[in-house]
Amino acid sequence: MTYAKTPSSPVGLTAALLALVAAGPAQAEGQKVALNVYTALETDQLKAYQEAFNKVHPDIEIKWTRDSTGIVTAKLLAEKAKPVADVIMGVAASSMVVFEHEGLLQPYAPANLKAINPKYRPAGATPAWVGMDVWGAAICYNVVEAQKLGLPRIESWKDLLKPEFKGKVVMPNPNSSGTGFLDVTAWLQIFGDKGGWEFMDKLHDNVAVYTHSGSKPCVMAGNGEFPVGISFEYRANTLRSKGAPIDVVFPKEGLGWDLEATAIVKGTPQLEAAKKLADWSATREANELYAKNFAVTAIPGIATRLKYVPSDYEARLVKNDYTWMGKNRDAVLTEWQKRYSAKSEAKK
Repeated sequence: MTYAKTPSSPVGLTAALLALVAAGPAQAEGQKVALNVYTALETDQLKAYQEAFNKVHPDIEIKWTRDSTGIVTAKLLAEKAKPVADVIMGVAASSMVVFEHEGLLQPYAPANLKAINPKYRPAGATPAWVGMDVWGAAICYNVVEAQKLGLPRIESWKDLLKPEFKGKVVMPNPNSSGTGFLDVTAWLQIFGDKGGWEFMDKLHDNVAVYTHSGSKPCVMAGNGEFPVGISFEYRANTLRSKGAPIDVVFPKEGLGWDLEATAIVKGTPQLEAAKKLADWSATREANELYAKNFAVTAIPGIATRLKYVPSDYEARLVKNDYTWMGKNRDAVLTEWQKRYSAKSEAKK
């Protein structure tokens, strides 16, 4: 396939009255400001983030629109001419690259920008988006079902190609799931373009179904529906911690990953409120909340608190290029759809 090349870096009283009018009646009357936030954050994460933000900004009501990464990405692009969202929070950096290219984002430097690891934000004084945390690949392996079926241990991605796993693997569809997309792009970067598609061709023979959620394969593995679910470390750690009979496997070739990130939508009528959420999302307090769910946060020095994720998790991540991921998103997804969509679960 031919892919796009990665760029070298990604007055007076009258004014006051105009600002008051622009703020809208809700602010003028002292009511809460409604902020439309599009997100791919897991549902069980939203409450804690919203409560912490509202302790600082009780006057701002967050109205979440939540779905899988691919669905949120498609929705934002479809609404490009007339955006509905004010803020995008907890959506993949590889999608943010697409949004920035399409002119959807309002560049903004959060107050705590200097504390953000430069690896997890675009270069420049006023970035279009800012990373929150890393989420990456993991395999959920039901040890009870594996023992019943006499399945071998899994240590590498290529172990999944063994004939014993035929019809026993589930993974996310990259067209709808950010987790699926980070898997596919990682395999293309680990094994090379030709080798990556050859790997996926062979894996496809063993896949029973491609789900539309990145969490679902792990949930299915935990429930014993299938012994192997390709998912991500947050869901794997959470289910294992709750007693699911799974091993959390981190294949030795390396782990695909992406960043959850925050950005302001260009043209939002609630710009000041949007800036406050962007500011909060880059604070140490917010990153400490992210660290309860993920092993790597955008602010360095916040140690992992995840029981079933190794302390060297960050070192296991592949040398990823999410700008390349964003630039080549359409080409990769089109090729994947052409090859493998026949096994995708039906859309609701």
